[in-house]
Amino acid sequence: MAAVLGRVAELPALLALCRSPLVRRWDPAAPGRALEWGRYFQHLHGRCRARPRLREALGRRLRRAQPRPPALGFSALGRCPELLGLALLENRALPPAACRRLLRCLLLPPPPGAGPEPPGLALLARRKAAARLLEPPRRPGDSEPRVRAEAQLLLGRLREEEEEQEEEQERARWLCGVLERLPPPRALAVVAAALALLGAGDGQRDGSGPDGDGCGAGLLLSWLLGDLERFSAFCLCLPGSLLASLAGHYPQLSRAYLDLLSGWGSHLHYDPLQGRWVKSCLEKAELSWEELRERFSCLCRGSALLREQTQAALKLLKTRDGDFEVRGLSVWTDLLMEVEE
Repeated sequence: MAAVLGRVAELPALLALCRSPLVRRWDPAAPGRALEWGRYFQHLHGRCRARPRLREALGRRLRRAQPRPPALGFSALGRCPELLGLALLENRALPPAACRRLLRCLLLPPPPGAGPEPPGLALLARRKAAARLLEPPRRPGDSEPRVRAEAQLLLGRLREEEEEQEEEQERARWLCGVLERLPPPRALAVVAAALALLGAGDGQRDGSGPDGDGCGAGLLLSWLLGDLERFSAFCLCLPGSLLASLAGHYPQLSRAYLDLLSGWGSHLHYDPLQGRWVKSCLEKAELSWEELRERFSCLCRGSALLREQTQAALKLLKTRDGDFEVRGLSVWTDLLMEVEE
């Protein structure tokens, strides 16, 4: 048992190595050896899953081996091939020869007795191989299919976390750790794609989402809305049409989005010389008049409920601002007139 615990304690270091630039020194056979270790840990998970005392001992040893959160738990052993394979597939430092061997390992049938590779990992490997062959030079907007694939994998992992019956607080910590490893713009794009998939039901139809979108969407929204600066960046980096679509699916998001737009609109003032609304404080006014009008117009082109909610918010702001009926006196009067035309 001591030997098994010692091997388990090496998993965080192996995963960190697969994500590090050190893999540029790997020979073509090294990824296969990493996947073999992943299958070993997966087999160990299957053997100990129904034995609570062993589960607790392995999970405790695994957590002690990690210097900082988010810590891998016992359930991570069951998905080790996926964790290690994903880390290597995303690591641009992996030499071409080693990457080709890795793709062959993932795309060809596994060796006898090894068990099938996780479906999500095989899918990602196929996409990675196709991307290497077919992807043109990267241009703005080329990343959407990749972001969608990452969102599907994220939803699949959230479903697995739920099936392991871990506490919601643990799942929230895991999600926070995963998203914080990504560059902020990419993390926000992945969350938006995941929420869009859940809202449209695609996350369940293709098997990549949770059983019912309440758990996954709730965790994603809690992460997103739990930090105002993060949510502001989210709303600034996404087009108004996508935000309106998400707001139509998630009332919690629509309320926060309208509050944010209201705050941004309050930093505009009317310039009579220019005959238009301009930013009164460049540091606080995130959107121009044209951008703000476009955002509210997108909301009013959404569902009947979202349109009514948006118009009700604008009417309340207009009343609080003096209930003017003439243009140029209140930004809310002018916005309401624009969206009602």
